[in-house]
Amino acid sequence: MPSNEQRRQAAKRKLERQLERRAVRAKRRRVIGAAVTAVAVLLVGGGIYWLATSESTPDAAANPSDTSTTPPPPPGKQTEGPCKYTETPAEPAAKEAGLPPDVSPTPDKGTAQVDLKTSQGAIALTLDRAKAPCTVQSVTHLVAKKYFDNTVCHRMTTGEGLKVLQCGDPQGTGRGGPGYTIKDEKPKDLKQGQQGASIYPRGTLAMAKTQAPDSGGSQFFMVYADSQLPPEYTVFGSVSEEGLKVLDKVAAGGVEAPQGGQPGDGKPKLEVKIETATLKG
Repeated sequence: MPSNEQRRQAAKRKLERQLERRAVRAKRRRVIGAAVTAVAVLLVGGGIYWLATSESTPDAAANPSDTSTTPPPPPGKQTEGPCKYTETPAEPAAKEAGLPPDVSPTPDKGTAQVDLKTSQGAIALTLDRAKAPCTVQSVTHLVAKKYFDNTVCHRMTTGEGLKVLQCGDPQGTGRGGPGYTIKDEKPKDLKQGQQGASIYPRGTLAMAKTQAPDSGGSQFFMVYADSQLPPEYTVFGSVSEEGLKVLDKVAAGGVEAPQGGQPGDGKPKLEVKIETATLKG
């Protein structure tokens, strides 16, 4: 029979393993728009800001040197078509929508219109299948499932190098997703920016992701002024001129900076709630 000391040691080891697994899961849940935290790096002499990704949230692995011993979560079920949408059992859906259809061949021609009725005004989006067929197929699926209805856009950035509004998390925290991931469809036609970054021009509609490859889900961001980012974020459409006026108004209202966050990066002071998202075409 184990002694009291042996039981205490066993309980301690079990708790340590649980904490390690929890830390890994928390790190994987960090979904970002342009980055989890946008860090402006001033380019000496050029006077231009470039934004790099950084994970600075306090719930990172408490003991990084030991995380290599923690096995990653098992891979989820994958669809059989060309897009290979992959379930994320360790990160359940924030709002149930199921896996998208994955037909072969993936439709890669034409556009689809999504009208967002928001608390700040109408935002019309044009989804371009030629740019990102798998992403468009997923987003139209989520719209049809009412996934975006009654959700709040949780993040706005107003810094020099990054001007976006990020939406698509039913939890409103920046960590929620649809319970699956989409493979990256990296843009190939963006103009080159500074230090290896690319210019995502005003009106761009793109997918958010973590720093890991193929980690997009339901979160997306709308660019209301030219922004410089690594060319890693899938561009899948554009924002209408009327929609950009709504984004300009929200940006002018300013940002509620999170505790310990970067200036000009946080929840918009003018709440943007997507009341309904409607698919047309």
